[in-house]
Amino acid sequence: MKLTCLSKGDGFQYPPCHMLNLSGFRILIDCPLDLSAITIFAPLPYDVGFEASEYPSDAQNPIQKMQKLARQMTPDDLVCAEPWYKTVKALHLWEVSLIDLVLISNPMGLLGLPFLTQNPRFCAKIYMTEATARIGQLMMEDLVSMHMEFRRFHGPQDSRFPVWTKNLDGEQVPPLLKKVVFGESGDDLGSWMRLYSLDDVKSCMKKVQAVKFAEEVCYNGTLIIKALSSGLDIGACNWFINGPNGSLNYVSDSIFVSHHAKSFDFHGLKGADVMIYSDFSCLQTGEMTENPVQDNNYISTISDKNDEDLAASLLDNEESLEEVEKLAFVCSCAIESADAGGSTLITITRIGIVLQLLELMSNSIESSSLKVPIFVVSSVAEELLAYTNTIPEWLCEQRQEKLISGEPSFGHLKFIKDKTIHLFPAIHSPNLISNWQEPCIIFAPHWSLRLGPSVQLLQRWRGDPKSLLVLQDEISSGLGLLPFRPIAMKILQCSFLSGIRLQKLPTLVSVLQPKIVLVPDVIHRRINLAAMKTKTILSYSENKTLSVPRIANNADVEIMAELATKLSWRKLKQGENFGIARLKGELVMEDGKHRLVSGLEQEESCSGKKARSLRHWGSVAPETLVDGLTKMGIITGSIEHSSRGENGSEDKSVIHITNPSSGLIETSEIGTAIITEDEYLASQIFQAIDGILDGI
Repeated sequence: MKLTCLSKGDGFQYPPCHMLNLSGFRILIDCPLDLSAITIFAPLPYDVGFEASEYPSDAQNPIQKMQKLARQMTPDDLVCAEPWYKTVKALHLWEVSLIDLVLISNPMGLLGLPFLTQNPRFCAKIYMTEATARIGQLMMEDLVSMHMEFRRFHGPQDSRFPVWTKNLDGEQVPPLLKKVVFGESGDDLGSWMRLYSLDDVKSCMKKVQAVKFAEEVCYNGTLIIKALSSGLDIGACNWFINGPNGSLNYVSDSIFVSHHAKSFDFHGLKGADVMIYSDFSCLQTGEMTENPVQDNNYISTISDKNDEDLAASLLDNEESLEEVEKLAFVCSCAIESADAGGSTLITITRIGIVLQLLELMSNSIESSSLKVPIFVVSSVAEELLAYTNTIPEWLCEQRQEKLISGEPSFGHLKFIKDKTIHLFPAIHSPNLISNWQEPCIIFAPHWSLRLGPSVQLLQRWRGDPKSLLVLQDEISSGLGLLPFRPIAMKILQCSFLSGIRLQKLPTLVSVLQPKIVLVPDVIHRRINLAAMKTKTILSYSENKTLSVPRIANNADVEIMAELATKLSWRKLKQGENFGIARLKGELVMEDGKHRLVSGLEQEESCSGKKARSLRHWGSVAPETLVDGLTKMGIITGSIEHSSRGENGSEDKSVIHITNPSSGLIETSEIGTAIITEDEYLASQIFQAIDGILDGI
């Protein structure tokens, strides 16, 4: 098995991407887009009314030129062109025809897949959960819809090369801009691509095989693949893969206890030989401290607990309660802004967070005296919100119970009917204009604050100190808000739980107990893994291939019971405590296991006697062979021994046959040769050797 980390990602919006070589198959796990990279482009409309005196003017003398190089970025530095999108680094260097299988863990890991499937050489099988497929398709359609605004403004472009990069080589270009475009090593330019079309999205989704929760699917008769909930969001999953040479689980960003999605099903990941840990969420939090996160007391605690206690410790409600408090705080800030006469713009894109905020916001407004409308502006808002009430298998237990009792799993359906929540496909929708009211609370996807309705709304409210902007922590407020500065709005930047807390990793591994654990090197260096109940811990790095040793040297073979009872077993002569039998047939691979199919026949002679052995092993002692030949009436002459080797062993012995015919028998460590013109004598000698050696 080999693992290559193509990208460690950058938060929820840009999940990691890996290439796995397993049982001869090349498997791509997730294919995201780096949506944070489009912050280098100027949004529409481009002119946001900056005063020229705010920034230094272009100057040609050396002193002013140095000052310009040292200044901070301004909106004029942003690229004024139709945005291109940055895919996983180095993925474009892989030959797509060599990819056999694609596994998508969550909707964000799907956004870059049409770039692969539009290649005519792409022929891989694609697996993802039903919820990920539907939500991911809606997100891609929404992205294409928002991007069309740029295409209408800038006009069609036929170039297959990003022409705008030619203006980014100068020394006056800010280093941050160059880093985003070209990468730290300067080789990221090939990762930029023009956005796919709606037809490309539809063509991509036709190639997808959607799977249900914990459903087992078999790929090529060799790999058994199963999707298990990760708890990160609706439809997000981890993967369990079983093959002829062992099993593995792939752990992506996961949340143990969720208030909207089905919680992390880590019990289903038990029993794997290899665990690939791919949760990089701690890199976006304050967990990566200078010292390892465990002390000796913590290690001792893990060692002392049994498996049930360890599993129970992973399911504490502390993390989920913290998330509820964060959501409640966002709601309280929005209500305060509305009470003061200001509007709130919420640009969060995580489906589960949006659903919970809609529910909490509506309840808060209903219980207060405020009459503030909630607008959801997205081309797929109506379809997406309706869909989330049709997939109970991917929801938490509390929401499943609500659905069983006849209530909607999420409260937004009630508030849509009550006209508390209003859904609109675009900011310029006639119905939105006729129902417009301020202050209001608006949910609008931001896509790094460059696309969609959030851009126009920020233009409208950026000068209002009573209004509130709610951002995800993944977006850089510096570069993201650059086109809208100076900004007087209050800004609330939220960091929601998006993965496993680092201190829980040793406990998780101790519960799953894989034989080998693969951990990112950036995490391996910062955490004490001595407490984990596993044999081997290996670390992997970005853009490097790690070879993993085989778990099992011998594969198991299944034989039908009817066939097994007909086998004629032969006990070995040289001390091994097992038997051996010979049969004729075909070895096939079915459902990830080697099988001997029915209809195989034993090799037997017509008289019913056991067939003559065709393969022998062991060494022939010349003296033992001479005794056997003598009992059969074959007269032997002398035994000649060749020179001894360095270790004292005899290289070769020659036995001379004199009667009934002449012949020679040469024995050595590598084999035995019978030399005679008498076929009957040769058969007799073979029979004597067959009685000495083990054979089949």
